[in-house]
Amino acid sequence: MTAPLYVMRAAGPQDIEGFKQLREKAGAGFTSLMLDDAAMTKKLELSAESFASATDQAGPERYLLALEHIETGALAGCCGVKSTIGETPPFFNFRIIREAQSSAAVGRRFDMDVLIGVNDFTGCSEVGSLFVRPEHRVPGLGRALAQSRYLLMASAPQRVREQVVSELRGRVSPEGVSPFWEAIGRHFFRMDFSEADKLSATTDNQFILDLMPQHPIYIDLLPEEARAVIGKCHRDGEGARSLLAWEGFAFSNVIDIFDGGPLVSAQRDAIRTKRESRRLRLRADDAAPLTKRALLAVPSLKRFRSVQARVAADDEGLRVSSATLNALGLASGDEALVWIDDAH
Repeated sequence: MTAPLYVMRAAGPQDIEGFKQLREKAGAGFTSLMLDDAAMTKKLELSAESFASATDQAGPERYLLALEHIETGALAGCCGVKSTIGETPPFFNFRIIREAQSSAAVGRRFDMDVLIGVNDFTGCSEVGSLFVRPEHRVPGLGRALAQSRYLLMASAPQRVREQVVSELRGRVSPEGVSPFWEAIGRHFFRMDFSEADKLSATTDNQFILDLMPQHPIYIDLLPEEARAVIGKCHRDGEGARSLLAWEGFAFSNVIDIFDGGPLVSAQRDAIRTKRESRRLRLRADDAAPLTKRALLAVPSLKRFRSVQARVAADDEGLRVSSATLNALGLASGDEALVWIDDAH
């Protein structure tokens, strides 16, 4: 692999047709893509504005990355980073807490888990929207796409909050039925899961504040089908959860109020790819053996591009192929953010 096959780059309004196709492939429960055409266009416009911004702090910016197949120009996937969540719109979840129950009179003591509504992650940053079209799911590509978000953070850490969270899609059937929603949400919101999911993606979420349960819910009172999916992610998201765990994200006993999927969190500067990345000077070399697998990125949000490529390190920096430089839009002698996979 000397010539990159894919590039991760800033998404914008010009990608609307590609994102429509991603929406069709993603299916129910992938909230960030379940937008109508107007909302999707607005989201892409905000992404372009965020990348072009000169701000030096975390705010309402939304960085959406497009995974592009270099040879065909086809949009193969996406991922994103939200600088700040929970302020507009609010970000509500359930936290699982354990209550001790005891009675000396009858000699009983046991614990019971309950769900309480919280907005504990207000003001954090979020990574999400990780999706690769099935026909492009080649080994290592999903991981590279996920890691590109952390090189984006490394390029402008001041635009990311100290705590970073990720919300994983919960268990939803191919028909769009969520056991967790059927047990709780339907009773409080009086609507189908798909309608609530769409509203959460396209409105200011005031309806959640108005209608969400105001009192603790005892998990033992829920049907077995609902209890079984609490904190479990969709089978298509198992890979994403493993990647997040490898980066240092951990489950924090917080779940999505709609489908019961898990939320995981990590400290920004402890995220593995960001922590291990470094700036190196690149040198074009199409003759040398390039044996190390690496992820490289332009260290500038306004020109951000990232590719997976084979490289060779030496005292002068990093040797890469001309094709790698071309894919990044860099010249020999330029610097790049680099994460080197020492295992490969």
